[in-house]
Amino acid sequence: MDEKKRDMILNGKLGTIIIKLAFPIMLNNLIQTVYNITDTYFVSQLGDTEVAATGFVWNLIFLVISIGMGLSVAGRSMISQYVGAHDEESARHTEAQLFSFLSLLGMAVSIIFYIIAPFIIKLMGAEGDLYTYSLVYMRIIMLGMPFSYLYFAFSSAKNARGDMVTPMIIGAVSVVINVALDPVCIFDWGFGWGVAGAAIATTFARSIIAIAVIIGVSMGKFGMKLSISDLRFDKIIIGKILKLGIPASVGQATAAIGFTIMMVMVKSFGELTLAAYVIGSRVNSVVLMPLMGIGWGLTTIAGQNLGAGNINRVKSAFKWSIGYSMIFAVVGGVIMALTTEGIMEIFSDNPIVIEQGTFFLYMIILALPLMGIFQSMIGLYQGTGHTKFSSIMMIGRLWILRIPMIVIMKNFTDFGERSVWYAIILSNIVICTVGLIGYLQGFWKKKTV
Repeated sequence: MDEKKRDMILNGKLGTIIIKLAFPIMLNNLIQTVYNITDTYFVSQLGDTEVAATGFVWNLIFLVISIGMGLSVAGRSMISQYVGAHDEESARHTEAQLFSFLSLLGMAVSIIFYIIAPFIIKLMGAEGDLYTYSLVYMRIIMLGMPFSYLYFAFSSAKNARGDMVTPMIIGAVSVVINVALDPVCIFDWGFGWGVAGAAIATTFARSIIAIAVIIGVSMGKFGMKLSISDLRFDKIIIGKILKLGIPASVGQATAAIGFTIMMVMVKSFGELTLAAYVIGSRVNSVVLMPLMGIGWGLTTIAGQNLGAGNINRVKSAFKWSIGYSMIFAVVGGVIMALTTEGIMEIFSDNPIVIEQGTFFLYMIILALPLMGIFQSMIGLYQGTGHTKFSSIMMIGRLWILRIPMIVIMKNFTDFGERSVWYAIILSNIVICTVGLIGYLQGFWKKKTV
């Protein structure tokens, strides 16, 4: 099966292959997004402060997630290049090391962030109920983080070989469990745990799936079999994972911190603006789903073809990716434009939240084509193992461009909360230009394993 997928990725029709690889990821993203929206809807029934709390700490949670995701990006790039070069032994050994390393790292970061959560949330400016709900939600999610890291390792290993379906199915099962448990854990007719219930449902679902993956892999299921001897640390392989993974982790973690700072800035305009931003961001994630899927699928194509020395095929795949992204961005933008206000009314009956959220989504519509280009560029650079440049793009978009823009417009214009929306568009324009310059320079053609 792996050999057939390898041949397809190296020799098949690119237009078809990109969709074949991207579609399961799109579907998985859709499933995850539907869960996020459903979760937001359930929590929103508790009140605006409760829904604001889950969004307030989300970027902090994503900071923890990004550490594991960054290192899994390195593993995926390495495995895909080994597969493309027909070096199966190195590919399987890298898979084992990725599992070992992320398992221990997941436990470490979970403990650390559980302990320091109160300090960070206070530092972000949360008080009263917002602080209480944010802390409870964050800490419970941290308890399940080691299971998430295990899933990252599994998903990256399968994606690197062109198997996007298995992780999608496993992710879908996790979401079904989560959505089923949400109302039972949140509302008074069930356990009545409120915001904590939403976090408990998520943590329980992820733990069940991670345990199933561990059992399956140990028994040779899912097309993988790892023994205890495979999992012993190999300093050379872990060193390579860190070399490629640290820039990716730093890029994603720094971006997560940047989004956290953005959340604090949004909060400075009031909790109603914060609620509008949180709801709008969750809705926006639905439209971003296909764009992210295409970029993610490109990583496997770029990695395997670079490993096989097919540089021109990598170029063609990137162009196909940009083309598909533009199509999905236009279609998604039209649909969003026709339904924006009605969508906001589902999540809030506050006229200020609806008005601000609606304007935010209209600005997002204008930025969608740029987001599509950005995702394809990140897919190219991460797939070829040039994680330093992808990190520069992620860090620069927020820290060098967007956050300073918000500060300037907030203090020197009368745009008010719209400063955030305008900064999003302008920062995407500039960073996509930087990414294009990097592509034309061609440094990404060099192998990294």
